[in-house]
Order: sequence, then structure tokens, then C-alpha cells
Amino acid sequence: MTPPHALLSVRHLSKSYGGRRVLDAIDLDVAEHEVVALIGPSGSGKSTLLRCLNLQEDLDDGQIVLDGRDISDPRVNPDVARRSMGVVFQAFNLFPHMTVLDNITLASRVVHGVARADAEEQAHALLGRVGLADKAAAYPDRLSGGQQQRVAIARALAHRPRLLLFDEITSALDPELVGEVLALVRDLAAAGSTIVMATHEMGFAKQVADQVCFLDEGRLIEQGPPARVLGDPGHPRTRQFLSRIIDAGRL
Repeated sequence: MTPPHALLSVRHLSKSYGGRRVLDAIDLDVAEHEVVALIGPSGSGKSTLLRCLNLQEDLDDGQIVLDGRDISDPRVNPDVARRSMGVVFQAFNLFPHMTVLDNITLASRVVHGVARADAEEQAHALLGRVGLADKAAAYPDRLSGGQQQRVAIARALAHRPRLLLFDEITSALDPELVGEVLALVRDLAAAGSTIVMATHEMGFAKQVADQVCFLDEGRLIEQGPPARVLGDPGHPRTRQFLSRIIDAGRL
């Protein structure tokens, strides 16, 4: 059963590639306005889980309910379901031949049928929100990596999604640019956005997340408040993973 408070509810989600189980019966509930951080070693299934939530991958088994609707039902149009979600990946995926303004407004105009003037007005407001009000006419190659990622986040916000999915959005950035992107995510969380994000930034997860989920070998090993999962984990595998993070000075 889906808890009445859950915006997103996942039940027994499983996915395999070539006989290898990469997600193994994942259960997850995300309340509205909640920030959930997915942590774990590389290859643990975090990115695959986000792609399944966005219906970019077919499920082998399980159910995804978003805003009370079973979007994993084969009769549901994935493109329609995705309109409730905004996704940002490791790579910025901006169109290099388009200005920042056109990158942000493209989906609103073409997919959602928003008039150009309205889409551009909203895009300018979003650029102000992400601290790039003066970059509307710039092309992506004239921006730093941190600026490009902030544009990608603005683009994800353009259609007012109910759920934001962030997949290691700082991993491709130089260390000095990570902070500006995380500051924006912190602002989004403070403003009430519902976010599920895969991250290696343990300190950020500790400060901002309402719930931390540790994945390993496709299984959701441990989940709960950051203070417990990151500060006093109950599972030996979680403790092992975090001890290496602490030794590396990342927590």
C-alpha cells in the first residue's frame, strides 16, 4: 500500500541486465518536500534506480506510484508521466548551438506548448533564481561547468515538476565549482522541492537530506535519517563503506 503522505512510492522494483541483477526488490517512499540522498559505491544501482523512476528503463518487476498514479503501468504513456519530473544528469546535456535561454525554453515550447513569450519570461525568472540572470544570451561553451550545471537545473525546473531527480550532478565538476551547484540544491530543498539525488557528497547529504538510503549491489541495505545512517549505521556494510569515506576525508 502507498502511504498517504508519499509523493513517490516504490515497491519491489527490480532490474537486470544480461542476467545480472542491478536492482533487487527496492522499496522506497518519498514524502512531498522531502530530500532523499542515495549513497553507495559505484555500481551499486543508484543511477539505474533514478533511470527507472524516470521510466528511461523498463522494469523487470515492481511498481512506481507518483502522486497517486501508477506510472509503471504499461498502459501509461512514459512521456506524459515524465512531465511530472525534472531530471539532471552528471553531463550537462545542453545543446551547444543554442543559447542558454533557448536551452531552457525548448521543452516548454515544443513539448508543453507554452507560448514563446511566456516560456522566456519564466526562463529569465529561473536564471535569476540560479544566479545567472546575465547569461541568457550566452552559449554553453562560454560558461563554466558549474554554470552549465545550474542552467541544466533551471531547465529541469522550467515545467514546474513535482519531483526532481539528480544523478551525481557534481561528479563532472572541478572541485572549486561543486559548492555553487550544491548551494543551489540546498536552496531548492529549503524552498520545498521534492528531490531524490544520487550523490558522493556525504557532508552535503548529512546537512540537507531528510532521508539517506545506502545501496550496495542493487539492494537498499539501510535507510533513515542522516544522523543515524551516516552517524550510527546499523548494517556492517554501511559501516564499512562510511569508514572508507571518513578515511578519505569526505565525511
